[in-house]
Amino acid sequence: MRRIVIDMQNTLFADAIAEALRRFDSDLEPILSESPDQALSLCETISAHVLIMEVTAYTPWCLEERMKLRDALKETVPYCKTVLVVDENTERKLADMVRQAKKDGLIDNFIYGSVSSSYLSAVIDAL
Repeated sequence: MRRIVIDMQNTLFADAIAEALRRFDSDLEPILSESPDQALSLCETISAHVLIMEVTAYTPWCLEERMKLRDALKETVPYCKTVLVVDENTERKLADMVRQAKKDGLIDNFIYGSVSSSYLSAVIDAL
């Protein structure tokens, strides 16, 4: 089982991602984080393989805070991959910053919020 922690502002979106992952591959076990404050400890506790985090312009989901969480995660669960999800339509500048973080090797991947659930699942599976 590959455990995937999902930390999203929008619970409905998080549930949809979890369901898409379950349908894609029974080997993927999505687990929802109740808040950004709990994401790191949840990843440590379950030995997560991937942490999916939504990035918005608002705290505690802003890019700077997500990168701090990613840094702490790499210290305690170094094999855990980090994937950021951003809305490229309403947050264009933020989407550019997230894409740059991938280019700079700071995150393992990013996904735009407008992609299909099957594409998102395939990207996570490929990690």
